[in-house]
Amino acid sequence: MTEDTIKILVPVDGSESAERAFDKAVKIAANNGYHVDVLNVIDTRQFMGEMQDTLISGDTIYQMTQDSEEYLKSLKQWAHDNLAFDDLDYHIRYGSPKRIISYDFIKDHHNNLIVMGATGLNAVERMLMGSVTEYVNQHAMADVLIVRTDIDNMPAKSNK
Repeated sequence: MTEDTIKILVPVDGSESAERAFDKAVKIAANNGYHVDVLNVIDTRQFMGEMQDTLISGDTIYQMTQDSEEYLKSLKQWAHDNLAFDDLDYHIRYGSPKRIISYDFIKDHHNNLIVMGATGLNAVERMLMGSVTEYVNQHAMADVLIVRTDIDNMPAKSNK
């Protein structure tokens, strides 16, 4: 990968919207010779008590990390099997998804474009603190493409 290679960041959380964004980002990358970084952020803030003590055990965090890694591996396999695309790395980070996606990851990996779904899994956080997508769109250190259609640019159909 050269210094001028376009690097797409795709944050995923297991939602249909994030997976549509992943599919589209991989298709864009495969058609144009771009690199894809797939990122899952484990939001550790939800596990902190008032005294900044963790409320869950290390075993639980370990299991969440293992589950995240298996999920990311399955996405990488999908890219290989469906689009013969392998220029993809996956990453797991811990902390605030808004900050990590908008600043920290971009700074570390020099991504040029963020491709993400319009909504994620956590409706309660969206109501209380605003959506991650909205925050990233306003504050990111890279251009942001918000995906609302499927891989073939058709209106997304919900499985619900």
